[in-house]
Amino acid sequence: MASATVVSDEPSLVERTRMLVSDSMTVTKRNVIKIRRVPDVLIFSTLSPIMFVLLFAYIFGSAITVTGTSYREFLIAGIFAQTAVFGATFTGSSLAEDMQKGIIDRFRSLPMAPAAVLIGRTVADVVINVVSLVVMSITGLLIGWRIRGSFLDGVLGYVLLLLFAYAVSWMMAVVGLLVRAPEVFNNASFMVIFPLTFIANTFVPSAQLPTPLRIFADWNPVSAVTQAIRELFGNTSALTPPPDVWSMRHPVLTTLIWVVVLLVVFVPLSLRQFERTVSR
Repeated sequence: MASATVVSDEPSLVERTRMLVSDSMTVTKRNVIKIRRVPDVLIFSTLSPIMFVLLFAYIFGSAITVTGTSYREFLIAGIFAQTAVFGATFTGSSLAEDMQKGIIDRFRSLPMAPAAVLIGRTVADVVINVVSLVVMSITGLLIGWRIRGSFLDGVLGYVLLLLFAYAVSWMMAVVGLLVRAPEVFNNASFMVIFPLTFIANTFVPSAQLPTPLRIFADWNPVSAVTQAIRELFGNTSALTPPPDVWSMRHPVLTTLIWVVVLLVVFVPLSLRQFERTVSR
């Protein structure tokens, strides 16, 4: 008696992966086109860091001293890190907006990989960060900042910034999926972002902070990426006393560890929250 051959309609792993990549690219393209059609988002996302540069460099900079280097060169790495974190918030606010407008429900009705919605959103925000970093670099050059390290170190600095911003985007995705409106997300996200970006070595050396704040700043992921950028861009000085904290002595490695931790924690959380949200 011949046995019947069972034909499974379940797509193979290769087919599912191919569909995920294709759907993610489609969603990414949709979000990039949206940026082009609503240029206000890109304009204000680049004007804000320029304002911070001018404010700190020409107003507060005269009251802040940094041993061994000019304050402007010290400042730019901090503005880069802050800009990358601020740019990551577009993931959460855009998801909250799409939820409110019912666009996520439209995606759910399509034969597409659910994870593609989040992947496409986070990848599209890398584009915003690239544009912001280009504008920031030009602004820094105009006020006297220079990359004094090697070409490869400079490239690595920018790549590290984008990797960190991408990891933070997944954290913002969780917040965006938990709240019910973009306005709520803005308030919730800034409660997290402002302590991370200001209680750090972004605008002042962490050694100048009070002891409790200095301990927090030394292990702050934003401090790690800021210190890593300063070293890779050659914006440190031999006259500056070496840090006595492991995270600041090895900022590149510390930043990579934070990137892995953020992705490992928040990618599954955001995917799980997305499934719960769309199944309501």
